Amino acid sequence: MNIAVCLCQVPDSASVIGFADGALDRSRINEVMNPYDEYALEEAVCLKEHIAGSLVTVFTVAPLSAKDMLRKALALGADRAVLVSATEPSDPYLRALQLKSALMEFYEGIIPDLVFCGKSSTDFQSAQVPSMLGALMGIVSVSGVTSLNLSGEYLHLEREIEGGVEQIELHYPAVISAEKGLNQPRKTTVKAVMEARKKPIDLLTVSVDGAPLVLMSDLKALERKKVCRFAEDEKDLVLLLSNECSLFPGD
Repeated sequence: MNIAVCLCQVPDSASVIGFADGALDRSRINEVMNPYDEYALEEAVCLKEHIAGSLVTVFTVAPLSAKDMLRKALALGADRAVLVSATEPSDPYLRALQLKSALMEFYEGIIPDLVFCGKSSTDFQSAQVPSMLGALMGIVSVSGVTSLNLSGEYLHLEREIEGGVEQIELHYPAVISAEKGLNQPRKTTVKAVMEARKKPIDLLTVSVDGAPLVLMSDLKALERKKVCRFAEDEKDLVLLLSNECSLFPGD
């Protein structure tokens, strides 16, 4: 079984994110593997351990600095790692298109049995790439999976929905996006890290034809300052509220 895992880098939540001259200051940002992708990778490795002859290959569309993340994926149990070079996408659609092109080229036109992704990235949190990737590849996709069991050629999935749990049975190939709680990602060992350093990382260049569906025009720092006013009595409170409402008549 060929199992592909799509990874991405996101800013570490402990990083200091600031702005300099109107642009995002990346000098103090430490990029790490997207936390939801860790669940996707763990599930892929668990399947490999239970299905003889399976191979797990991780893919990322990123600059060369992502090699460290890929080596971590190798230390966590992936068999191969592919760093995809492409123009920086401006929206999820182009990212999905680049991943689809990379998968089809790497597997020589044959769709892998399973493609795992994280539910969303913790930076922009669009949660669109997995579904778009499935649509572009012409295979089924299920998002936010919290339980997965393989029985023969069928997958038994569960995901949480409003008011309950949805159970799904499907035949692979499929794109699965992992939700927190699907498993407990393992930790790397010193031996695995040392062995991962010796493994090669495949470089793949793709180009896609397509216009972005969404354009990001600007990034601005979040204004966290709040105005606090104290009312001496109920009449003063009513006056303050009426003044606020007069400023926003449509609300």
